[in-house]
Amino acid sequence: MRQPFWTSALVATSIVITGGAIAAAVKPTSALTAAVNAASRTPTNVARDRYRHPAETLAFFGVKPRDTVVEIWPGGGWYTEILAPYLANGTLYAATPSENARKGVMTLQTAKPDIYGKIKFAAFPTTASNASAGVPAGSVDVVLTFRNVHNWSFGATDQTQAAFDQMFAMLKPGGVLGLVEHRLPENAKDITEAKSGYMKRSSVIAFATKAGFVLAGESTINANAKDTHDYPKGVWTLPPNYAEKEVDRARYAAIGESDRMTLKFVKPK
Repeated sequence: MRQPFWTSALVATSIVITGGAIAAAVKPTSALTAAVNAASRTPTNVARDRYRHPAETLAFFGVKPRDTVVEIWPGGGWYTEILAPYLANGTLYAATPSENARKGVMTLQTAKPDIYGKIKFAAFPTTASNASAGVPAGSVDVVLTFRNVHNWSFGATDQTQAAFDQMFAMLKPGGVLGLVEHRLPENAKDITEAKSGYMKRSSVIAFATKAGFVLAGESTINANAKDTHDYPKGVWTLPPNYAEKEVDRARYAAIGESDRMTLKFVKPK
């Protein structure tokens, strides 16, 4: 059975690597900090900021208030609660695989239309039958995907490369793909990518590169050295899911949310 995929990470340092060199982390702007601190956010979501580092993550990806941004598979809207007010003078697409997958964002729109009412919906991934409902090609400044890559490998057909190809097509030349994913160490043995919820950095970069992207930088902001990656029920063993229920719960709580890679790709001009 497919497990839920909205989880996060714990980290003590923030290192940004660009062109093979380590540089200072990008400081969030006052506008981004205000969006993260907005009173409209759900308290249970705010409680996870220490694992997900939204201000630092979005600053690293370079999201600006007037950008056109696509959030891929927003789920319940954890990042949507930050992006919508931050992009009040921009455009935010919620790209979902089905009408049913829009419910989380639609609930936000119903509750607070003044904040979330401008969000546009789009189909992702697109097929021959729903291509007209997709994000227009070459129209987007930033595409964001948080812990989704492993999901595209589930099922009878691996959709991962098609997903990267479609994200590439959405972006303007020079546009950014900001990606966060559960990280599986390159030397990990007896742990299956995707089914464990983890992906190797090399695998993610290979998909992105084949689509045409160039890796522009990476950050350790969402890394977690306590994560051993080898759990009985994959990444969902860790909080907030606790797939093992009360079994070793204190141990998993002490580890925190998963170890994650944070990669910034650019569509060449």
